[in-house]
Amino acid sequence: MIKEFGFTLHKTDGLARRGTVHTGRGDIRTPAFMPVGTVGTVKGLYLNQVKETGADIILGNTYHLMLRPGAEQVAALGGLHKFIGWEGPILTDSGGFQIMSLSKIRKIKETGATFQSHIDGRKYELTPERAMEIQRLLGSDIQMQLDQCLELPHTEEAGEKAMELSLRWAARSREAFGSQPGRGNFGIVQGGTNEKLRLRSAEGLKQIGFEGYAIGGLAVGEGQELMLQTIDFTAPALPADHPRYLMGVGTPEDLLEAVARGIDMFDCVMPTRSGRHGQAFTRFGRINLRNAKHATDMRPLDAEHPCPALSQYSRAYIHHLMRAGELLGMMLLSWANIAYYQSLMQGMRDAIDAGNFEEFRITTHAQWKRGDVA
Repeated sequence: MIKEFGFTLHKTDGLARRGTVHTGRGDIRTPAFMPVGTVGTVKGLYLNQVKETGADIILGNTYHLMLRPGAEQVAALGGLHKFIGWEGPILTDSGGFQIMSLSKIRKIKETGATFQSHIDGRKYELTPERAMEIQRLLGSDIQMQLDQCLELPHTEEAGEKAMELSLRWAARSREAFGSQPGRGNFGIVQGGTNEKLRLRSAEGLKQIGFEGYAIGGLAVGEGQELMLQTIDFTAPALPADHPRYLMGVGTPEDLLEAVARGIDMFDCVMPTRSGRHGQAFTRFGRINLRNAKHATDMRPLDAEHPCPALSQYSRAYIHHLMRAGELLGMMLLSWANIAYYQSLMQGMRDAIDAGNFEEFRITTHAQWKRGDVA
């Protein structure tokens, strides 16, 4: 018998929440960070490494996988889990953000979005129904509605128009999702940084009814202060007994502050992208391994961390690899960053369970600020 999709809220500490998302493929401990496996791979890591860092779930993307190798081909090969060799839950984004950020030419209509591939210029149409069909073919455990994302800056009128269209697409996405035991369908709150629009969007999504609710359209250049203000008035408008997902966010600071405001789930390319460019995220803050001061530093990034990438390779060696353009340096830093993000999430879960989240928050910020001076 397939386990039903659901959410258990175990404990709160202030607005911070400790919970479990239940899926047919396993549980997801929250607060949770989902490493991004856009095209079926978390860049620079083997999936067993991703699992060993403590990740319960990874993310794939409808837009990228529909372009190559194609949803029908993935389905014919046994589904995304079998294709990539990941046994745990997978969340797939619906492609709305990528249509905005990557497609060469795009046109948004009531029926859906038409666009040209950023890869070869081929023309595609993605409707709410097709987005859900692709995610069903992929076999993902959490499937996102198709929404319209806007670039900044935009007018309030444009924001309202996109938010209302996203609501209509949400209703169509929900109907197209149908019955999929053990899987969940999430609606996406839109409305820019406008409180009135965000609250209207949240109310409309609640009336439709979803297994979870996401906050989309942030981390697109509005800055952390405005992003957190938007979360402040949006998160309380979402059902307390459902998971809350902040899409595309972010830095360790973003995660810590968003959890303090009641967010449960996150994804972002930042840990692997930053790793490929020489930046490590650690409990001591950010460390730029391209900096010449690391050339003779034989200390590891964090001698106390269980991840080998953090504790078994010297800063001098990683500095050398990055300056030489060696792939191993990028791989080690990507691994180290994913591992740190997961230990940060575990630290937050433990702190909420213990009832000392605010102390953990203050201490973590202080350690980042103090840094790690030799």
